Amino acid sequence: MKQLPSNCVDLVVTSPPYNLDIKYRTYRDNLDRNDFIAWCQDWTTEIHRLMTNEASFFLNVGAAPKDPLLPHQLLLAITREAPNFILQNTFHWIKSISVETRRGETISAGHFKPINSKRFVNDCHEYIFHLTKTGEVPLERRAAGVEYADKSNIARWGHTGGEDQRCRGNNWFIPYDTIMSRNKQRPHPATFPVALVEQCIRIHGLERTHHLLDPFAGIGTSAVAAQRMKVEKFTGFDIDGEYLKTARERLAIDAAESSQHLL
Repeated sequence: MKQLPSNCVDLVVTSPPYNLDIKYRTYRDNLDRNDFIAWCQDWTTEIHRLMTNEASFFLNVGAAPKDPLLPHQLLLAITREAPNFILQNTFHWIKSISVETRRGETISAGHFKPINSKRFVNDCHEYIFHLTKTGEVPLERRAAGVEYADKSNIARWGHTGGEDQRCRGNNWFIPYDTIMSRNKQRPHPATFPVALVEQCIRIHGLERTHHLLDPFAGIGTSAVAAQRMKVEKFTGFDIDGEYLKTARERLAIDAAESSQHLL
């Protein structure tokens, strides 16, 4: 990142290692807590330098049920110490949910990693911290919204402008895509869905997103989202050459499939 010029990035979407001893191919994910926080301050300082004043930084961080404070400790470190970010929004990425209908039925959707514990429940969500330099970056709330269930609200509320689209709020239910082979389709121990990055692009504003950065590119999820959304420029980094090889393969396959859909 130090090779990039200042104020060149409109949007950052990334998911760094969570320091949960996940078995990556190259990175050692079990640093001392203070060392991990200090390391995160180093790379977020570079992100702050690269961002324009109107840019958004969407930071995806999860936690282990037995260690729930880590995301908040990291957040405090990068918002309290210069060059400090401002936490503008907190989104909750819901990976799995169960909802009771009015008929008394229970509907479960999504995927989660079950745990075997007498103390903790399954963790079905992660945080998406929306960080900016000023706290005043406008968002395209309805671009990432949903239709009204009660259509009478379209005329009832003046802020709708007559459009059948409302703000989705800060709970984003975005499940993983179902896959047949983890080794072939998701050869990385910690990924997020393409749809999650697409949602970040929409809410920041596609017309204002010219350069998307992911400093932990992994197998290229953010790159695929940028390609699908026709973002002008994408920059991604990763220390693992095999992950980057997979990322390039995913981009080529996705581009080919997109071309077929246009025929």
